[in-house]
This record gives sequence, C-alpha cells and structure tokens, in this order.
Amino acid sequence: MKFLLKNATLIDAKSPFHFKTKDFLISDGKIVALEDHIEDDNAKIISYKNLHVSSSWFDPSVSFGEPGYEERETLENGLYTAAQSGFGAVLLNPDTTPALDSHASVKHLIDKTNSSATKLYVTGALSKGNNGDQIAELNDLYLAGAKAFGDYKKHQNNTHLLRIALDYIQSFNGIIQSYPMESALSEKGLMHEGEHSIHMGVRGIPIIAETIALSRDLELLAYTHGRMHINFISSSAGVALVRKAKLEGLKVSASVGLPHLLYTDEDLRGFNSPFRIEPPLRSKEDRQALREALLDGTIDMVTSLHEPINIELKKLEFEYCVPGSIGLEAAFGLLNRIFTLEKTISFLTRGKSAFDLPSHSITLGSDANLTLFDPSKQYKLVLEHLISTSKNCMHLGQEMQGKVLGCLIENQFVES
Repeated sequence: MKFLLKNATLIDAKSPFHFKTKDFLISDGKIVALEDHIEDDNAKIISYKNLHVSSSWFDPSVSFGEPGYEERETLENGLYTAAQSGFGAVLLNPDTTPALDSHASVKHLIDKTNSSATKLYVTGALSKGNNGDQIAELNDLYLAGAKAFGDYKKHQNNTHLLRIALDYIQSFNGIIQSYPMESALSEKGLMHEGEHSIHMGVRGIPIIAETIALSRDLELLAYTHGRMHINFISSSAGVALVRKAKLEGLKVSASVGLPHLLYTDEDLRGFNSPFRIEPPLRSKEDRQALREALLDGTIDMVTSLHEPINIELKKLEFEYCVPGSIGLEAAFGLLNRIFTLEKTISFLTRGKSAFDLPSHSITLGSDANLTLFDPSKQYKLVLEHLISTSKNCMHLGQEMQGKVLGCLIENQFVES
C-alpha cells in the first residue's frame, strides 16, 4: 500500500525537515521519499489545505470501559476516537471489571485490538483485584505486554506492598504508576479546598492530600531506586516535589491532565457538574505552575484525562455526580490555544520514552506513524463533534485552535 502526502509541513524538532514543506511517499508503512515534489500514480493521494504532519501522538492515561463498562465505551470505538483525535498510541487505565491483574486479561485486550490503527498499550493492576492487599503477578503481566503497573486512582495505602513492587520491577525495568491522593484527606471531597469551596459550602480536597501521598511515594522511590510515573500532578506544591526528585536523580516522570492546564476551581462555581473531576481543578496559581512545569520539562507529558461516564451517573446534582470527563477530541485544539504549535506537538509526542514505547523522528526510512492536522483551523467544540459513546465532555463550547485531519499509522489511514 502506498500513500502520497502533498505539500505537508513537518513539525518534528528532531528531524532535519522541521518546519519544512515536503511531499511524503509512504510504502509498506515506511517513509521512502521526502522531496519538494513527488509523483506516483500508484499511491493514494492525501492532500489538504494547510496540511501539517508530526509523529503520531500519545496519551498516557485513557479509560474506555471495556471490559465491564461497555455501555460507556468499547475498545473499538475508543481506539477509533483516539485515531480521529490524532493519537497513534494510548495507555489504557486498569479501571475495568474484571481487573487487569492476570496474564490472560492483559493479553486478551492487546490481541483483540492488534488490528486497530491506534496502538493500545495497557497498564496492569498493581494489586490483585485493585484492592491494595496482595501484589499482582507483575512479571507475568509484563510478559503479557503490560507497560506499567498501578491501581487506577487509588493511592497505595499499603506502604510495604509498594516498596516490594518498586524493588521487584527492577528485574525487568518496569515502572510503577503513583496516584498521589491520600484517601483519608480526600474522601468525600468534591473540589479543591479553598475560597470557592468555602463560598459554595462543600467539602474540599486540600493540596496536602496530594503532597503527603507524593512525598511518601518519592521517599520509597529514593530508597528502592526503582522507576515511577506520577499521574495527575495538580498543584504547584506537587510540582516542587517532582522537580526536587528529578534534581536528586530519581527515576521519575510525571503527567498533567489537560483540564488542569485550562481551568480552575472558579469554574465549578454554580455547582458546575461537568467540571467535577479528580484530581480536582485547583487555583489560578496552581494552573500557572503546571504550565511552567510542562514548559521546563519538570512535567513530562499531558494526558487528555479521557474518562467516559454513563449519562445517568454524570447528570446528577453536584455532590452525587461521578467525577470525570472525556477529552481526546478536544486535546489538540485546546493545547494549541494556550501554547505554541511546536510546544503543543512536543507535549503530545514526548511521553512515549517514559514507558519505553517506540518513538521515531520523521526522516527517510522511518516508520510512518503520523498525525495530520491543520493548526490554523478555528471552530467551537459542539456535541456533534464528539465520537465517544459517552458525551460527558467539560470542553463543550470551548474555542478550538487547530483541527486534526487524520492519522496515518503504517498501512492504515483514518481520516477525521
């Protein structure tokens, strides 16, 4: 199969063709020619006004639902949504039923999705049944294809279990995911603890719920010399702890949720249920610190924080609604609104290395794992733009700067 991309501006800081406009000839999943002008009658022509191309994007934390919650999202439609949104690879959260705590459960998902354009990678459960009591068979999960281990959105209260896990995964260079939210301090909290939670009269989640949990996890990391990825940094104090850990040489990476770069706890005034997420949206000062940490590399990557929720669980009074929002469809248009194009593409591509996933610069002979987009297209995100089965999207009504045109992953072209 051959594809010919015409007049495509390449965005790849590691490539000699960065910001240059070229024709791309792709054959059998490889870039075989990069020239100012190429003609090939046997190739499928892909041509758009203001076409830009980068390496395909990666989201380190997505939930789909299947298995267990197929009414929220199936793997098939979730991966199609990801491809339509520019993501060539996603790391699936282990918030499924049954838990992803066995070789068979992980391998089944990988085998079931191996024909999809977007590559599905899996985070295996850290503990059996995600209950925090007994460590899962981590090496067995690794052999099945798991790329990381964690009990999704559950801070590991069993310190001894976490220590053992950080020691054990070093035998195969694995990585533990940490969810820094101390349960006793965050339980029943509905939003960030601060001026607006007081004004609204609701129980808040203090920043120390993040920093106490994060401090302990980083202490264990320093003691064991393992590898750790911190999910969902939400505060300036959390950023400071990660920055210090990196300066000390710890093997730690971190991600930030797209909503935390855009909104603050002020957006929940009026009991705005779509904006109730975990970790909670915090102050303007925290938002600014997160943006700066992403720019200086303290935070390694961005996640859309894609979490489909049944409508009957989301459209409830503020205190009863399940926290979470989908975000894949909005990620590029919103990031490109607040950062430069070059930085936006960097944030969407640079997280792969933290999980030892393949990452290729765009050059002659490289694999054709590409995202196609128009960075100048402006539009307002409306319900009709959502491909996800669940429509719990906090970003509806937001102005987008840039539109995904499709994904070209080896021999598959998914057009948006």
